[in-house]
Amino acid sequence: MGKKHISRRQFIQDGGCAALGSLTFLSSVLNLGAIATAAARPHIINMPGDYKAMVCILLSGGWDSHNILVPTDTVHYNHYTASRGSLALDKNASPAQLLPLDFNDNGKTYSVHAAMPQVRNLFDNQHLSFLANIGTLIEPIANVTEYNSGMKKLPLGLYSHSDQIMHWQTSVPQSRSAVGVAGRIADLLNDMNTIPEVSFNISLSGKNRFQAGNETNEFSLSRTTTAANIGFTSFPSWWSDFGYKTQIRNQAIGSMMEQEYNNIFQQTLGTLGKNSIESIEKFRVALANVTPLTTTFSTSGLSQDLLKIAELIKVRSFLGTSRQIFFINYGGWDHHDNLLGNMNTMLPVVSAALNEFNSALTELGVYDKVVTFTISDFARTLTSNGNGTDHAWGSNQMIMGGPIQGKQVFGAYPSLALNNNPLNVSNRGRMIPTTSVDEMFAELALWFGVSPNDLSYILPNICNFYSTSCPADPPAGYMPIGMFN
Repeated sequence: MGKKHISRRQFIQDGGCAALGSLTFLSSVLNLGAIATAAARPHIINMPGDYKAMVCILLSGGWDSHNILVPTDTVHYNHYTASRGSLALDKNASPAQLLPLDFNDNGKTYSVHAAMPQVRNLFDNQHLSFLANIGTLIEPIANVTEYNSGMKKLPLGLYSHSDQIMHWQTSVPQSRSAVGVAGRIADLLNDMNTIPEVSFNISLSGKNRFQAGNETNEFSLSRTTTAANIGFTSFPSWWSDFGYKTQIRNQAIGSMMEQEYNNIFQQTLGTLGKNSIESIEKFRVALANVTPLTTTFSTSGLSQDLLKIAELIKVRSFLGTSRQIFFINYGGWDHHDNLLGNMNTMLPVVSAALNEFNSALTELGVYDKVVTFTISDFARTLTSNGNGTDHAWGSNQMIMGGPIQGKQVFGAYPSLALNNNPLNVSNRGRMIPTTSVDEMFAELALWFGVSPNDLSYILPNICNFYSTSCPADPPAGYMPIGMFN
């Protein structure tokens, strides 16, 4: 959708989906008698200048990130094995269960799960880093004493899937906000793009909270979307009998929707529908100009989603975009049972997809202009429930791309000891985050072009973690200071 402020938000969202999918719905609200007389003016497309993009991969369900990034120095590995029990990965096993990283932080060493060899290589070659013990916070919580004191505000629905997925996407964990981080960024920066009806928020997973703004919404498509099947594709046979072509038909509907309606809902839907059709036509032209990449992508859904994103980046000039934020939901991580087996199946998909996408960005010449990162509801309990794990809190996430400082573990990886651990809030091993979601997103927002003065609009709690008056000091530290200039 384009940047149009409409106060009836829920009507927009629900009506918009129906408008794009059903001519019958439109005809029940608007008069279609004027369709045959339409025409729309062409839009001159300008090449965007300074291009930047983010790719958010939601690993919904809560992935067991303490078996993704594992401490392997003697002291911390002993804590890990004691807490994880039968779920612990053996650093000395053959065949390998862990792959050592080329990293040593004052004696602290780490390995990644053996099912992620490409991630290990991306890390060692400075393309990827980890953010340790990150999670949803309203304000810093130093230890269990503060957690139990009742003096600190806790995220609503802590350990709840629906709430924590929401809070990661909105970064307002004190409420159940309808507006997400990428949506607020789009509200501020959408005018940087040269075609106003084309949102730079693009979803490969449908409607989501992350990209919902006060004035903008995501544009949704799928990995199988092409120029031939995008938008209005199912019409009665009499359309073709009269020789109507897609462009003429959509121009007609667009012209009809420019009319003024007395009813607020008719007017809202008309505006929404017109913007949607204009946006669809721009994407149709862009997709028609997609040419194959030389990088080979796997057949998994995640790889194919990232391939589609690479294709859209390649044809970005047809969309007039200098900023784009992409969203993918790759779910299925709620492993209350068969944790080890499920991770052995799913982690290779993530590892291969990230490596393929990184290669594609290099091929396209935008390696230094795109940041890809993972988010997830929460980590899992360190202790087993028998054959799996349950919901926890602070987790380890990945961030990849040319703009970041690769080959690092940012943040404070916690001790995984169950006893006498100031961050462990239960006997199951649930860690208080030491880095907030706000800090991660603040750094991305500053790099993207958001002014330090506007960070509190994007992230209402940011001042609890970071002084916006000192923008030269990176909020989370994973980007060089020069990236914000």
